[in-house]
Amino acid sequence: MNYYKKYTPYLFILPAAAVLIVFFFIPFFQTFGLSFFDYSSSIYHPSYCGIDNYIKLFKEPVFYKVMFNTFMYLVIAVPFLVTFPLFLAVLINQKIRGITLYKIILYLPVIVSIVVAAIAFKWLYATQGILNYLLSLFHINPVGWLTDTNWALFSVAVVTIWKGIGYYMMIYLASLMSVPQDLYEACDIDGANFWQKHFTVTIPHIMPTIALVSTISTISAMKVFAEIYVMTKGGPLNSSKTIVYYIYERAFENLDLGYASALAVVLLVVVMIFSLINILCFERGKYSEQG
Repeated sequence: MNYYKKYTPYLFILPAAAVLIVFFFIPFFQTFGLSFFDYSSSIYHPSYCGIDNYIKLFKEPVFYKVMFNTFMYLVIAVPFLVTFPLFLAVLINQKIRGITLYKIILYLPVIVSIVVAAIAFKWLYATQGILNYLLSLFHINPVGWLTDTNWALFSVAVVTIWKGIGYYMMIYLASLMSVPQDLYEACDIDGANFWQKHFTVTIPHIMPTIALVSTISTISAMKVFAEIYVMTKGGPLNSSKTIVYYIYERAFENLDLGYASALAVVLLVVVMIFSLINILCFERGKYSEQG
C-alpha cells in the first residue's frame, strides 16, 4: 500500500509531463538542432554551419529592429492588459443589476476569432474607414493607422488589448472570490473609501494572480503573429514587424529554416528572462517568506 501511495503523485503528473515532452521539449530540441544547419542553399541538403546562424543573427540590423518592435509592443499592450481588466473586474464584482449581461459583453471579444477581429479593425483603420470619418467631423486630417510608421505598431496593439481584456478580467474575477469579505467590512468600519479598500485589501490578496496575468500577457505580446499577418504584414518599412512574424517570414517565405530556428531559440530565451523577471518582481516576498 505504501508503495502505491509513494508513486501516486507521479501518476497524476504523468499526463501533463507527456504533453510537455511531445509538444514542447521534443520540438525545442529539434529546433535547437536545426539552428546549427544552413538551409539557404538547399532545403533538402542542409550543411552544418555551427553557430554561424547566431553570429549572422546578431550582425543583422533587422534583428535589432524586430526585437525593438517586440519590446515596444510589450510596453504598449501589457500595462493595459494587467491594469484595466483588474479595474473592470473590481467594478463587475459589485452587486449591481444586469451584471451577467455586462460580463457577456466584455467577454465577447475573447470568443471572436483573432483573424475576424483583425479584419474588422483593418476596415476601421482604412483611409476611408470609420475612424478617419470621425476625425473628419472634427476637421482633422486622415491618419494612416496601418500605413504610417508612427502609428502601425500602436494600431495593431489595440487589437491585442481589445481581444484580451475580457479574458484577463475573468481571471481576476475568479481570484476576487477568494478575498475574505470580513476584511472589506473592517475597512467600512474604519471609514475607508472605495479606492482605499481595494489598494489595502484586494491588491495584496490577489498579487499572485496579478503576477500570473502579467506573465501570460507578456508572453502573448511577445508571440503576437495573427494580427500583424492580417493587418500589416510587418510593414510599413518593418515598423510593425515583430520577432515571431520575422521567424515566419524567414522560415516559410525565404525557406531559411536554420536562421529561423536560431531566431526561435533566442525568442525562447528572451521569453524565459521576462517570465522570471515578472515572477521575481511580483512574488519576491512570497519566496523570501518560504525561505
